[in-house]
Amino acid sequence: MRAESSATAPNTIAAAPDEGRPRPPAAISAPASAPARRGTLLALLGVVTFSLTFPSTAWGLESFGPWSLVALRSLLAAVLSGGFLLAARVRVPAREHWAGLAVVAGGVVVGFPLLTTLALRTSTTSHAAVVGGLLPLTTAVFSSLRTGTRPPRAFWAAALAGAAVVIAFTVAQSGGALSAGDLFLFGALLVCAAGYTEGGRLAKVLPGWQVTGWALILTLPLNLAGAAVALAYEPVRLGVHGVVGLVWVAAGSTFLGLYVWYRGMAEIGVARASQLQLAQPLLTLFWSFFLLGEEIAAAAPVAAVAVLVCIALTQRATRTRS
Repeated sequence: MRAESSATAPNTIAAAPDEGRPRPPAAISAPASAPARRGTLLALLGVVTFSLTFPSTAWGLESFGPWSLVALRSLLAAVLSGGFLLAARVRVPAREHWAGLAVVAGGVVVGFPLLTTLALRTSTTSHAAVVGGLLPLTTAVFSSLRTGTRPPRAFWAAALAGAAVVIAFTVAQSGGALSAGDLFLFGALLVCAAGYTEGGRLAKVLPGWQVTGWALILTLPLNLAGAAVALAYEPVRLGVHGVVGLVWVAAGSTFLGLYVWYRGMAEIGVARASQLQLAQPLLTLFWSFFLLGEEIAAAAPVAAVAVLVCIALTQRATRTRS
């Protein structure tokens, strides 16, 4: 608010002779809405990068074992982030921020990649994508518990409706019972939601790319040891798909995606940004068909479109509340 006041002060002085005239509504609302538009666009860009994560992971598994892929993914992302931190001469975060960074590291850098990679050994990326539609709801719940925010009832009704669609799809596709892959995916949603919530909170006091960078640096010793052990026990069969998949999940999903995602959450709020991620299953279904040639079940796009309707409802609810 201070920045906006200082930016508009010169215009106010220059217009003093005409200060009796009514000002256009656009001149008043534009500064307030610009951060919201920017935050929404950044969050959407994060969703697009995340939508490629499952197909890229499937490609990476063509060349690497699951443990090797996860360790190398985080290791490469940490090197990339560390280079940016050194180049920008960023100071080490204050002591009070490290507990939050540890939650981000455990949930987003280690937990989610590991659990989803283990799940994709038996689940298709299209199935995993629709299950991932539960992430906005779990993130909203974690955010409410962590920050004390209370979205309106309409928000929760729409979010629960989206979750019900995802659960119904999952049970139907799994033959009436949850598979081991589904359990890995649900566990991934829980740890990722915790990491997203804490990362969104930290992004209000630290730039989003620094939140991601320091979380990656925090796991660097673990990933170095993990990569050394995993590569010694898991065979490596290098191929174009495997290398491209590894590079994308490291540079795209883990570094670029988290950077723009946390920036977006810091500007529009964790709960509101998380609902934009309901669009991710539909995007991943497209990539699964286009890149992997997977046969998409007829119920998958129907479930994804139904979830998209919930996005509009949750966004409308949060705008009405604000």
